[in-house]
Amino acid sequence: MTSDSASISPPGPVSVPDSVIGKVMLILHAFEVDDHELTLAEIVRRTLLHKATAHRLARELVDARLLDRTDSGYRLSGGLFELGMRASVERSLLEIAMPFLQDLYARTRETVHLGVLDGHEVLYVAKIGGHRQASAPSRTGGRMPLHCTGIGKALLAHAEPDLRRQVLASPLPRRAPRTIVAPGLLAAQLDTVREAGVAFEFEESTIGIACVAAPILEVATNDVVAAVSVTGPLTRYRPEPHADAVRAAATGIAATLHRRRALQR
Repeated sequence: MTSDSASISPPGPVSVPDSVIGKVMLILHAFEVDDHELTLAEIVRRTLLHKATAHRLARELVDARLLDRTDSGYRLSGGLFELGMRASVERSLLEIAMPFLQDLYARTRETVHLGVLDGHEVLYVAKIGGHRQASAPSRTGGRMPLHCTGIGKALLAHAEPDLRRQVLASPLPRRAPRTIVAPGLLAAQLDTVREAGVAFEFEESTIGIACVAAPILEVATNDVVAAVSVTGPLTRYRPEPHADAVRAAATGIAATLHRRRALQR
């Protein structure tokens, strides 16, 4: 086991400083989307912190209401949820977008997502699905790579050129048999997405899943703010007929965001 220098980054794209705050971030980011709780031993394994350091910091995080103590370990606390809901950008985006997402779900009866760009990944801000929702790998608060999701390709196609170059120059992990892993092929598809205003995914993140997504663009600058998508199982769902509805929802969210910001000036 290494020292407390925390030379290995936590899961995801987060890099942390060698400090108390950095060690706290290591512990918090040790929890992945599917983790309901972690034992102290697992936290130590994932963070590479000394057991005594991890135990002391976990105890302090419990006192701060950022972790809860369980019979067998620790879980993320509701205090983190409260802080997350105060994040002004995502909160205002979600407040504005939710009626459009609900309308889109009512029209399609398929799983609707709202996601934002975070590094080389999609961060899912919202997910709406009924009893028959697609078993997609996305979760609210979860992440997926940009290159293998419809919503990720919609974001990447309109991202800064430097980010696009970085993603295309990086390895493109294969998440499913149809994941696009050739940079040239992905670049050509991103050009098409930028021209058409919608992105499609066909079994690139998960077998049996298809998706159509559209970017939410800042009206004044055309910068990408977020993206919205509709996902469903190929057994009953074809994304092409829903492209106009998804594009219209993205345009409506963008226009409402623009009006809200104009009133706040």
